[in-house]
Amino acid sequence: MQLPFTKMHGLGNDFMVIDLISHPAELSSAQIRRLADRHCGIGFDQLLLIEAPTKPDVDFNYRIFNGDGNEVEHCGNGARCFARYVLDAGLTSHRRMRVQTMRGVIVLSVEDDGFVTVDMGQPDFAPASLPLLAAQAPSYQRTLEVNGVRHEVQFFAVSVGNPHAVLVVEDVERAAVREIGAALGAHPDFPRGVNVGFMQIIDRGHIRLRVFERGAGETQACGTGACAAVVW
Repeated sequence: MQLPFTKMHGLGNDFMVIDLISHPAELSSAQIRRLADRHCGIGFDQLLLIEAPTKPDVDFNYRIFNGDGNEVEHCGNGARCFARYVLDAGLTSHRRMRVQTMRGVIVLSVEDDGFVTVDMGQPDFAPASLPLLAAQAPSYQRTLEVNGVRHEVQFFAVSVGNPHAVLVVEDVERAAVREIGAALGAHPDFPRGVNVGFMQIIDRGHIRLRVFERGAGETQACGTGACAAVVW
């Protein structure tokens, strides 16, 4: 099977984009994993699929898959690439569009200056929205064992269309992003997994952020992760 694709990136967060409206196809999880392999495949943080709408009040269906082949709820940087692609490819003439994701409808706008904005709705702090198996609280603590070493971690949890746990650290360069991110992301209290952000506060107007995403590992950038960090 030959299938046209486009590689795009948003702030370094890279994607493989496939127009399934013009080129109908079905991809298995195993095929997605092979495509995501940066050594033997195309390589990407996430695969973005453009599909025809299934509801009358939306313009497109927008589906996102991590490199492990699992479908996920949302990606802000991916949404911006999605909007730019469908407009440039002539799939729509609308500069403001509604797209259906796994978790609901989001609104994408291509501005006059060419920049793309995403209205992702209100952040949701309810544990059930992530889901997180815990009582309502402003912050949470868990004990993680990483390579035989116990780590006490404190984090905030929020859904911005997809789930995020945000840890405040003194230095993002020295943070054990891969080790703690993988351990917390797979914690049984997050039955569907969680993206883990490591946030260093520079001043009231600036932060530094590294994100370990479910099924993708650390990514160069994460739009929803940045939103999750900023709401704190």
